[in-house]
Amino acid sequence: MTDFKLNCVVVDDEPMALQLVESYVTKTPFLQLQKSCSNAIEAMNYVSEHPVDVLFLDIQMPDLTGIELSKMIPKKTKVIFTTAFDQYALEGFKVDALDYLLKPFDYSEFLVAANKAKDWFNLVKKSEENRNIVQGQEVTTKEFLFVKSEYKQLKIKLDDVLYFEGLKDYIKIWLKNEPKPILTLMSLKSLENELPESDFMRVHRSFIVSLKNIDVIERSQIIINQQRITVSEQYKSKFFEFINNNSL
Repeated sequence: MTDFKLNCVVVDDEPMALQLVESYVTKTPFLQLQKSCSNAIEAMNYVSEHPVDVLFLDIQMPDLTGIELSKMIPKKTKVIFTTAFDQYALEGFKVDALDYLLKPFDYSEFLVAANKAKDWFNLVKKSEENRNIVQGQEVTTKEFLFVKSEYKQLKIKLDDVLYFEGLKDYIKIWLKNEPKPILTLMSLKSLENELPESDFMRVHRSFIVSLKNIDVIERSQIIINQQRITVSEQYKSKFFEFINNNSL
């Protein structure tokens, strides 16, 4: 069972068929009837302005058919066709319909189709939650890097990094409370791809700075631990956008 309700719209030009599907939606706990429409044009106007999860859609209607409407709605809105003509089944599935209900159908048949919608949206929701968890882990667990230096793998805590300085094929890693940098064979470009964007920013061809460890910004210069680093023209826009977003 979903822990949310699916917003539904019912579309049918036959009043009795429309009322029947309305009653089925109303008695199904995980469905929420948003609107009933007696033609596809009315439904098209509504769906274009409101978020709709499931469209229970008749196919054979005047002016605009259900098949034609299904090609015009947002992809996130899923369609369950309801029709008295089984020759439309193949065409219905070609437009990625979730299911196809052949009139007359009873509540048990309707519920099978509705459950397909429920399973679909539960799967989408679970996928989004998993993606958010993974993204959160990427942000929160990126607390250190291992770098090669003097034939050893050194663990560098990112919180301790003041800035990275590029020197041809090498990088100097300047750390808090350390008078000498760590030297490692790596390019700034490859390092940039490994760093969390929320904490580090490239401000010069030769420098990536720790945003949280900036002491002073003076015109186009950053001061970190008494070291002045110029923000080059190429990186000014992004850097000062960050500053403006974090200024009082």
